[in-house]
Amino acid sequence: MATRKKIPLLLKLVLGIVLGLMVGSLLGRFQVVWPVRVFATFNGLFSTFLSFVVPLLILSFVTMGIADLGKGAGRMLGLSVGLAYVSTAFFVGLAIFSFRLLLPYMGLEGGGFQQMMDNPNDFLLTGYFSIPLPPVMDVLTALVLAFVLGLGLTGLSSKENALYEGAHIFQGIIEKLIDRAILPLLPLHITGVFMNMSYSGEAKHVMSMMLVVFLFVVSFQILTLFVHFGLAGVMTKRNPFKLLWEMFPAYVTALGTRSSAASIPVTRRQMTVIGVDEDIADFTTPLFSAIHMPGNAISVGIIAFSLAAIAGIEVSLADTFGLIFMLGIIMVAAPGIPGGAILAAMGFLQTNFGFSEALITLAIAMDFATDPTGTATNVTADGALALEVQAIMEKKEKAK
Repeated sequence: MATRKKIPLLLKLVLGIVLGLMVGSLLGRFQVVWPVRVFATFNGLFSTFLSFVVPLLILSFVTMGIADLGKGAGRMLGLSVGLAYVSTAFFVGLAIFSFRLLLPYMGLEGGGFQQMMDNPNDFLLTGYFSIPLPPVMDVLTALVLAFVLGLGLTGLSSKENALYEGAHIFQGIIEKLIDRAILPLLPLHITGVFMNMSYSGEAKHVMSMMLVVFLFVVSFQILTLFVHFGLAGVMTKRNPFKLLWEMFPAYVTALGTRSSAASIPVTRRQMTVIGVDEDIADFTTPLFSAIHMPGNAISVGIIAFSLAAIAGIEVSLADTFGLIFMLGIIMVAAPGIPGGAILAAMGFLQTNFGFSEALITLAIAMDFATDPTGTATNVTADGALALEVQAIMEKKEKAK
């Protein structure tokens, strides 16, 4: 008996946006309100549940992300983790500050959409009812507790203990919750949001903004690869363009699978092709697939600032540096699923940027559009970073 092929989540999201735009526009033309309000009710309940899950997600994934770093040993682990964090923070910082400089020329600020975000009840229809569901802890508490637990677990001599096993099981529960409940309902949620915006007449501006942001994100992801391989080429005295071309199979694989983990066999093989020692490739490939995500960090950072701009939210320099600093850590917490990066960053955007339900939903939709190129950027840059780690280790050995 032939098995049915599942529709990819990205396609479901695209279909949800298109359906929401078409139905919302049609209902607006005939002034039919109740279907939009039914979806608005579902959206409110879904967003409340999502806010409840976010601290649990951060607690589970950051704890295990830090704890699992303790499975490596020696100077190479510290060097690899340090370079991965610097890489993520540097490139997302470069993208964000470049975006801020170019923002006045992009036509994203102001307009009717800003008024809609300032006074959503004047533009968007509300649901029939809502159910309060306060999170068990706030985002900052979850993050600090995760650091305490994760660092504590790395200090234990053995991973075979009740606390580690319990944290691992808890992570599995949250991962299944996201995979089997949140992600399947996400297309319906996005359909409702775009239906509501289309009904209010603001969808056209949002779609044009999404295209501008997508092009900017992809441009900086490509720039990240050129800079990384340029640096690796200088450190190894090899042609950076040839190195990048030899890692390209990993890029294509990640683009298709949208998973760093699924790309590990190809990534490791191409690392050895560009000259990474097998021992270093064996160590860095799985490690970098979990902690080195400059492509996804760029996507989340630019999306956050673009939505803040169109919603008229003033982001201070302190919050800008805070986002850059936190994204390097948040990427460790990101679940290994499509869209995991934006889900992990939701709490920070709600708490520090003041993002509303509508802005969070738009951020999720936009991040899913750039997730394939972000993942491809991550795994390809892993090859350059492995070469950099190897070059530094060799230099230290010669200096002895």
